[in-house]
Amino acid sequence: MNYALTIEMDLSYDEAVAKVREAFAAQGFGILTEIDVQATLKAKIGADIEPYLILGACNPQLAHQALEIEPKIGLLLPCNVVVRAGDGCTIVEALDPKVIAEVPGRDELVPVADEAGRRIRAALDTLRQQP
Repeated sequence: MNYALTIEMDLSYDEAVAKVREAFAAQGFGILTEIDVQATLKAKIGADIEPYLILGACNPQLAHQALEIEPKIGLLLPCNVVVRAGDGCTIVEALDPKVIAEVPGRDELVPVADEAGRRIRAALDTLRQQP
């Protein structure tokens, strides 16, 4: 199963992070969590990796709808968005929300997942258009 929606950006890592935040906010997503994987791995095990950030993006209305249908869905929320350094570019990857319907096998979650997916794709489309 392909679970990632991926784009590449010709922006610096820091510029891309700022643009990702803006694009997802414009689609109604707030950032609930932020994990600097590069800093964490360096501090915990001394590993040196390229910049790698996990943003926990959440649209409150869609999250509420999903939780009312399936209380355990919180295990699959928020929708993670990864911003990481690539080879001469910055890579942005978002979890395809279809997994929130597929994993628990609840057809009632399909409209919620579809709407979340539409909004995530819109955010990624905005990012694709960045100079």
